[in-house]
Amino acid sequence: MLYHLFDYLTTAYGHMAGARLFTYISFRAITAGIIALCVSIWFGNWFIDTMKRRHITETQRDEKTDPFNVAKKGVPTMGGIIVITAVLIPCLLLGKLTNVYMILMLVTTLLMGALGFADDYIKTFKKNKDGLNGWVKIIGQVTLGLIVGLTLRFCPAVSMNEVVTSHIENNIVVVEKTPEIKSTQTTIPFVKHHNFNYADLFSWTGENNKYRFGWIFFVLLTVFVVAAVSNGANLNDGMDGMCAGNSAIIGIALLILAYTSGSVVWAEYFDVMYIPGSEELVVFLASFVGALVGYLWFNGFPAQVFLGDTGSLTVGGIIGVTAMIIHKELLIPVLCGVFLMESVSVILQTQVYKFYKARGRRVRIWKRTPLHDHFRTSVDQVLKFDPTCSILFKGSSNLHHETKIVLRFCIVTLILAAITILTLKIR
Repeated sequence: MLYHLFDYLTTAYGHMAGARLFTYISFRAITAGIIALCVSIWFGNWFIDTMKRRHITETQRDEKTDPFNVAKKGVPTMGGIIVITAVLIPCLLLGKLTNVYMILMLVTTLLMGALGFADDYIKTFKKNKDGLNGWVKIIGQVTLGLIVGLTLRFCPAVSMNEVVTSHIENNIVVVEKTPEIKSTQTTIPFVKHHNFNYADLFSWTGENNKYRFGWIFFVLLTVFVVAAVSNGANLNDGMDGMCAGNSAIIGIALLILAYTSGSVVWAEYFDVMYIPGSEELVVFLASFVGALVGYLWFNGFPAQVFLGDTGSLTVGGIIGVTAMIIHKELLIPVLCGVFLMESVSVILQTQVYKFYKARGRRVRIWKRTPLHDHFRTSVDQVLKFDPTCSILFKGSSNLHHETKIVLRFCIVTLILAAITILTLKIR
């Protein structure tokens, strides 16, 4: 809003003092992050007080199920509303609202937020702990993936330059770019001067058809990435500060990657694809990180509010869509390694348990899943509810408090984020 206002005033009335500041991504991004942080803290305080007065709180777990007697019952949920509000306000104020990538991110935030809110509403107000039907969640995630994938395919404003070079001629920097094209190429980590084109997977279909099948594959991959990352974030949201802390670190890494992709200078320096217009993602991601840091003011142990599916699904959706837009989806397993571990632990635990149960045995890989719960659960707790089961990895008999688990998971994410950023140079 302010961007377009100052752009109009500058165009209509000539140069205005300070108006050019709104043309700089760095200024708008830093300002957006600060506004998001302030909104998150101010609105979060009001939101928590309002939810407590109306007795809209967590009802599923209390101190009896916690090895350290930490009560979770009575804490307001749907804290994702705080994050969503804190993201939207600075983006609407400072973002370029005609930019296709900004529009996609706002749609992602609202759509995933609505999906998560429906789940939280059923759990909280309808007292149905199962929440929204799993298939409805999948349909919502698939819908978002299709919207994003098809927009990247058919929107005229979406393009990329595979190679950008520059040189100085008569004391003027001359930028040379390959033609703007629509492409299914993606960046291969640790490999220089080489992007992989998904269309090459379908070379056997002929020169004309391979690009058609390449785009179909790209759209389907977008659906998969959005669903996988949003579900991974949802599973990671099980301890105070866990999901928000990890996601803030991931958001900073994505911000750096988006900045390099949206800048001619940095795209040439790091030899990555230049994506015109993607610099607007920096403003959005700065708001995203600011909102999460502000939310941690209340979500740090002991939590005063929980993200709920409203927040966790939204956070995961934002991360997945951003990675697809800047063609860095192959870095997701590294950058979001913690989310991946959480998802894989649940899948393996479920499948192994079912496999052995059909054969008359009860076998668990870990004491509990998602993986973070393994470190705060004793063998005795498991045997109390499942006395005949065998546990393959019992781990240490010393249980860890959730603050230590959260801190260690965030440290792991910080290391993975550093490795992700290093892929820009180590190639």
